[in-house]
Amino acid sequence: MKKFTLLLFILLYNFAFSHSIDNNEIGLRHWFIQKENKFIDGSFMMFKNGVVYIEDANKVITKFPFTYLSNQDQAFVNKKNDWIKRINIISPQKKSTIQRVFDYKFWIILFSLSLFGLWIYSLSDRKKLKYLYPVFFIGITMSLYGFTKKILSTTDPAFLNSAFSQFSSTVSTTYDANYFYVNSTGIPNHQMMVGISNTGWQQQVPVSKCYINPNHWSIPLNPVLAANPVPVSASHFLKGAIAMAINGVPIFNYHTNTGIDSYLDGQLDNYGGHCGKGDDYHYHTAPLHLITLGQASQTLPIAFGLDGYAVYGSQEPNGSSMSTLDANHGHNGTNGVYHYHGTTTAPYMIGKMVGQVTEDANLQIIPQPQGAPVRNENWTPLTGALITSCVANANYGYNTSYSLNGIAGYATNYTATAAGLYTFKYVTPTGTTNTNYNGPAQCTVPSLGFNEITFFDNLFTIFPNPTSDVLNIKLRKDINEKDIQCISIYDFKGNLISKNDNYKSNIDIKNLSKGTYIIKIISAKFEVTKKLMID
Repeated sequence: MKKFTLLLFILLYNFAFSHSIDNNEIGLRHWFIQKENKFIDGSFMMFKNGVVYIEDANKVITKFPFTYLSNQDQAFVNKKNDWIKRINIISPQKKSTIQRVFDYKFWIILFSLSLFGLWIYSLSDRKKLKYLYPVFFIGITMSLYGFTKKILSTTDPAFLNSAFSQFSSTVSTTYDANYFYVNSTGIPNHQMMVGISNTGWQQQVPVSKCYINPNHWSIPLNPVLAANPVPVSASHFLKGAIAMAINGVPIFNYHTNTGIDSYLDGQLDNYGGHCGKGDDYHYHTAPLHLITLGQASQTLPIAFGLDGYAVYGSQEPNGSSMSTLDANHGHNGTNGVYHYHGTTTAPYMIGKMVGQVTEDANLQIIPQPQGAPVRNENWTPLTGALITSCVANANYGYNTSYSLNGIAGYATNYTATAAGLYTFKYVTPTGTTNTNYNGPAQCTVPSLGFNEITFFDNLFTIFPNPTSDVLNIKLRKDINEKDIQCISIYDFKGNLISKNDNYKSNIDIKNLSKGTYIIKIISAKFEVTKKLMID
């Protein structure tokens, strides 16, 4: 009887506390698609770019234009979307943690079990008590285990999307379980190049880049704090970006490859940017102008580091003034999650990469996309040149006018065809020289549609990962193999490595070099990518 009482007590405690943490059931809503005069049952998933995404009980996602819904459903979506925005502002990121051992429930249960153990000890036969020890120990372990449930480290994609969606006309985003992906051409909607000093222009001009899936920007959704943050200095991250502005423009280290401050040296335009050797426009300082121009919210991030942590302007997410910054140029927010701040003085944005990043032999963070250059000449600084204007023309190009040593009439103008034939016109007061270059075809940033959604992480699995010889692919049970249109593998530069025009359960990858790749599966209903490691 005593054993039965003990077991019953343990089971009751285990039921009451070990299973009271999660409740992931989602109720289905009865939607009326007024435009199509039909009803569907499903849960609200996302509202973006005027499109509502609804997931049914079988996890199949359909999309409808917002205007197709009934007035009642439109009101529901607006209310839900407003709620999401408020949650993002108050607590935008979920912190990786283990439930604190000082939870009052922990101590109540520990005290109760201790008293119960003493009571059993006082009533039990000492010779038979040894049989109760393991049962009692297991009961305590099972009950207290409910207080050490790990919460997955993740950044809510809706939080990132709330920032990038302010530039939805030029930037599009997708995500999966590991990364938030940003598609852009790297061209901002403000004036470029004007403001560079008469010793700072290296004769580069802005050319649109194809930072488009799969050659897109990747922001970690599971950021991990680095044990020893790597400084953004003259010795690290001298190539490529360290962060991504919410308008789709990459942000580089403010140091040049000679170790000097690019802003103080006069190399940057009025918005902290210029063009690199590949004619790629990028910033070197925090894009605070997005707020001053009225293009971005003061309480949302203006950029995200490639380590996964947000960058804010001069205000905190709750609208208060910026708190004291640490040596990394940031601090923990009120929700316990770290974020950076942009300032007008060095280091301008990120002093040290607080999150774990991988720096390759070229001193750049990987993964990150590559922008193919058009011109192959080694352009150098043009002393005495002052850029007076840089305006887009009607033929995929820009006209960049400048004076040289006080004399007007100079320009570097270019046009391009959709297929990628670039014609540069180098204008001087005495004549014009034309040079043709073959470059990449023009790119269009995809709008977010059903086929571009990449967050259906459970549609297929790949194993083993990492691997070195054969990659196995397993589809979810409700997916028909005949619906698969192609399976492609890309390297992280966006180059297509292999392609199969139908489903294959295993792919030979013995000939691939070690490194990180992207595997993409496309069907009539979805497009999903996963990261593949080859060792």
